[in-house]
Amino acid sequence: MTPAPKLSLGLLLTAAAGFIDAIGFIKLGGFYTSFMSGNTTQLGDALVNGVWSVALLTASLVLLFFLGSFAGSALALTSRHWGPVLTLALVLLALVTALSLTLAGYPASQAMLALAIAAGAQNAVLLSEGSVRLGATFVTGTLFVAGQDLARALRHEAPPWRWAQHLLVWASLLAGAAFGALGYRTLDIYALALPLAVYTAFLLGFALLGPRAAKL
Repeated sequence: MTPAPKLSLGLLLTAAAGFIDAIGFIKLGGFYTSFMSGNTTQLGDALVNGVWSVALLTASLVLLFFLGSFAGSALALTSRHWGPVLTLALVLLALVTALSLTLAGYPASQAMLALAIAAGAQNAVLLSEGSVRLGATFVTGTLFVAGQDLARALRHEAPPWRWAQHLLVWASLLAGAAFGALGYRTLDIYALALPLAVYTAFLLGFALLGPRAAKL
């Protein structure tokens, strides 16, 4: 089982990711900044049907998510103390870039691309513990593992309630997405200020607490 304090941090990060992805989804008109399975499916359809604008957008989102994952992981591996700080700094930079480009008048098909970098990088912030993926920006695999752990629990091969922790990760993404949609309806793109505040708090926490933050 994942310790409750660390699970709570992971759930908060996942909710922030859902918040951001909902805004990106709305701004991009049905494309995702963190759900690359959906973008890949749409990319395949666009290539077959010759819808090159969709192919370019979805391919760009997938590529930038990959690059964000690489850069975030590379930064996270630099040191136990400063790795998460640097990764969170990359996430914040990508969010600020998306917000700045939007306010500067760039179309969503360009401004929102930076959110894919943020989503890719975020997955490297927290290490998984107790098999629960912490701070994830996608939950397809999480739902599968929840079902798998439930089956194992019934056979007494896994902790009896670990499957519920996986479902909490799914629920946090759902809650974040709902609040993101509500925030966008109320504040438009300025709603991104809320996840910016969350990531800033995480960055300061890791910077000030150092190795102790990883043990929470």
